[in-house]
Formats: sequence, C-alpha cells, structure tokens
Amino acid sequence: MVFSGIPFLFYYLPLLLLVYYAVPQTARFWRNNVLLVASLIFYAWGEGFQLLLLLLSIVVNHLFSRVLTNKLRQDKAYLLLFLGIAFNLGLLTWYKYSVFFASSLGYSSWQAPALPLGISFFTFQAISYLVDVYRKEASASKSVLETALYISSFPQLIAGPIVRYKYVAEQITRRRETLDKFFLGIQIFILGLAQKVLIANLVGESADTAFNSPVEQLDSLSAWIGVFSYGLQIYFDFAGYSNMAIGLGLMLGFRFPKNFNAPYSALSVTEFWRKWHMTLSEWFRDYLYIPLGGNRRGSMRTIINLWLVFVLCGLWHGAALNFIAWGAWHGFFLSIERLGLQRVLDKLWKPIRHTYLLLSVFLAWVLFRADSLEHATNYYRVLFITPFQATDGTNLINLNQHTVVFMLLCLALSMMRCNVLGYRTTEAPGSLASQKTGAYTGLAALAALGAFVVCVSALVANSFNPFIYFRF
Repeated sequence: MVFSGIPFLFYYLPLLLLVYYAVPQTARFWRNNVLLVASLIFYAWGEGFQLLLLLLSIVVNHLFSRVLTNKLRQDKAYLLLFLGIAFNLGLLTWYKYSVFFASSLGYSSWQAPALPLGISFFTFQAISYLVDVYRKEASASKSVLETALYISSFPQLIAGPIVRYKYVAEQITRRRETLDKFFLGIQIFILGLAQKVLIANLVGESADTAFNSPVEQLDSLSAWIGVFSYGLQIYFDFAGYSNMAIGLGLMLGFRFPKNFNAPYSALSVTEFWRKWHMTLSEWFRDYLYIPLGGNRRGSMRTIINLWLVFVLCGLWHGAALNFIAWGAWHGFFLSIERLGLQRVLDKLWKPIRHTYLLLSVFLAWVLFRADSLEHATNYYRVLFITPFQATDGTNLINLNQHTVVFMLLCLALSMMRCNVLGYRTTEAPGSLASQKTGAYTGLAALAALGAFVVCVSALVANSFNPFIYFRF
C-alpha cells in the first residue's frame, strides 16, 4: 500500500482517522493502540508473514533497551549495546546483503531471501534507540507497546524520515491533537502528494525510458534527458513521500523532522548533504562519523572517515557495486572540497558553483539508477562519447518545447528555499501557518482541495505510480 494509491487515500486513511478520533483524547493508551494496530495492518498489507520479522525486531530491541536502563558496569553495558546493534545489523545483512556477499565469495547460486519493506529504515531507528538509551540521551520505554508504536508507526515506517526516539518519546505519551495540526497536516500531505503524482511520476516516465532501454539504442540527448529526469524524479518522489509522512504525523498529533531543505539549491556537495535526506545524514554523522573521530584527528583521518561513511551510505541504499561507487563518488567530492576546493568555490560566481553542484550530483544519479556498474559505465559512454543526435535522425525521447519548459519549471521548484507551509518541529507558539490569518487559511485550504482533485484525477488516468525508496 502506498500513500499515493487509491486504497490508501479513500479507504485506509479515512477509516483510520474515523476510528482514531472516535477514541477520546484523554484515552491516550487506546489511541496509541489504534495507531499501533493500524500500523501493523499497513505493514502486513504488502508483506504478509514478514510482519513477524518486524515484531521480532520490536520485542528484541525493547528487551535490550530495558536491560540497558539497569545500573550496569561500563563494560557490560557496552557489550549489551554491541549485541543489540549486532542483532539489528545481522537482520539487515541477512535479508539485504547475503546474496551480495555470497556472490562476491563465488557462491552465485545463493538464493535471495525476500527483502522486507522498510528494513533499512526500521533497523536504523532501532539502532539509534539503543544507542541513545546507552548514552542516557533517552529513557527506554517501559511498555513494549510504546516501543512497538515507535518502530512501526506507519507514516515513516517504509521510507522515513528516520525518527529518533528521544524526539518522539514524549509525543507518544503526551501529544496533543489539535485542529491547527490536523489542517496543517492535510495541507502538507497534499503538497507531498502533488510532488509525487504531478511531478515525480511525469518525469519518471522519461527516466525509465532512458534507463530501461538497451544502451545501444540510446543517443546522447536522450541519455542526458534521462539523467535530469531521474534527478528530478528521485527528489520529488522522496521529498513528496517525506512531506506526506510529516503531514500524516501532524494529523495524528506527531511532529516528525523535516527531511529535505531544497538540496538542489546548494552551492557545494558538502552543502547538498546538509539538505538532502537530512535524517539519514544526521544518523550517519552522530552514530558513525563522530564515533570514528569525525574531523578531530587530522585531515587524513577526516578524509578516511568521510570515505568510509559514504561508502557505507551507498551500501545502505543497495547491495550492489554501483551503489558503493555512488557513495564513493560523493565521498570523493566531499574530500576534495574539504582539502581546498571549497575555498576555490567560495571565490567563484554563484551560477558557476551551482552548475558544479548540479553536474556532480546529477551525474552521480546514473550510478544510483543503473541496474549494475556495467550499465552505469555504458550509460556514461553514451553521455559523453556517442553522437548527440541519433544516427537515424530521431531521438529515443522527444525533446519538445513543452518538455523543456516543464523540466526547467521542475528544476526551479526543486531549488525553492521555504519552510513547508510554515512547518516547525517544535511546539513554539505561533509556529503554525494555520495560525496566521483566516484568509490565508481559507486560501490554503482551497488550493489544497484543488491540488487533491487534480492528483486523484492523475492517479485515475495514469497507472505509473512507483515509489523509488520502497526498494531500499
């Protein structure tokens, strides 16, 4: 079940909200249980018996967290933390990487176990939970049901954002559902739905045409259109999903962290990673980069740490050499920027710096989207070596005036720096856009309703509706 599907929009979500708000707000325990059951149903909808794996992860991590709250000697607490992390990484490795490692060792006949949806996300949340409890930055939940709700909460279960327990622990037990939150949540959800349905799906068709076609049939122009189409698709697909998750959280009283901040407006690869998939970047920073020493042990150690973090980041996205190469690509640019390129960039005209960023990131997407490292290599050959025009005078993808205008508009929208409808992750008074003026609220509601009607019409008319990050 996907957020942009008719079953979710017209059956699952309305029924959930009806049952959820039928329970009095004072009965927090029962509202949480309604949401927990709904989350487990959401996961089981597409996964069936893989739900047992999610339940196993919940129970084991809850037990580890409870034991870590005891007064233990440092070495025993560290051993327990190590075992808890090993359990989570063991699950992830078995389901996601066993075939990759087996084939690397020559066992090419090894059969892949079915990859559970969202395992990369909920294992990372579980690891952050255990580490934060170990560091005394969060108190372990006393109830396994609360742990279950944290790990399995359906808005961010499948594809993030990665939410740390210390940010939502109090919300699980003491959140307040208000009309301001609810209506702001609806607006943010529809914004994400529009990003997904009206932009990502449309540019995604051009990207699929380019990357799914035999490389020998590709011309250079079509290949470049495919690169920029995919760069736009993955941004609006993932940012749209994140906004839908944030919106759903608000409808249920939660405030989840923002995951994107106009990353294509960055002027360096370093700045890009402060704006792209921010919850994942922060996870790697706090739980890997800093424990490795960060930038505190000299330039060479810093470069090694950066490379290691981004190679592992690439491997996290997929068990294939092209994903490792994608991570190494970003590690390379981050390294040379730290070694001196950043000082050069700071002196350049901003459009040149921005062009450098877009080319660095968009060309890296070839590695991310390609089926294999060989496919990516052949695709690069088409980009830079083959004739710009197809030899028979026709291009695989027709680049007309409407396509150019639409892609330029999408690129401009992807670079807009703005808070999502005034959204904040805190409860600061006056932070909600819906608290501004009645006219603004009415205008926003009308625009949201119109956008929703257009999105539903597009969904009915077009069956192309993938979610890229579901496979990670």
